[in-house]
Amino acid sequence: QVQLVESGGGLVQAGGSLRLSCAASGRSVSFYAMGWFRQAPGREREVVGAISRSGGAKYYADSVKGRFTISRDNAKNTVYLQMNSLKPEDTAVYYCAAANVPWTVTTAQYSYWGQGTQVTVSS
Repeated sequence: QVQLVESGGGLVQAGGSLRLSCAASGRSVSFYAMGWFRQAPGREREVVGAISRSGGAKYYADSVKGRFTISRDNAKNTVYLQMNSLKPEDTAVYYCAAANVPWTVTTAQYSYWGQGTQVTVSS
């Protein structure tokens, strides 16, 4: 099975950018659809973006469309989330997850999760 480790979180001012990375080990990330999720205090975990196994299909939550970009580099066994024009409401713990299907945005189908990385956007 795959193990996932996120990095790249931190504190940034509103309008700034961060790039999150999700490094996979144990099994090639190419076997999985990948997703980025976030959870803010007192709120449910929500999908931010997802990318199919092939990279040909992508999904973004309405709240991040046009600002966030998900990508994958199967050769490096890594998935990325480029976050631009960050807003205070983007503050959350961001998680990378893998689903053993070609494509899904259904949280319940994501079986493997990283430990999360904190993103804090100050106003």
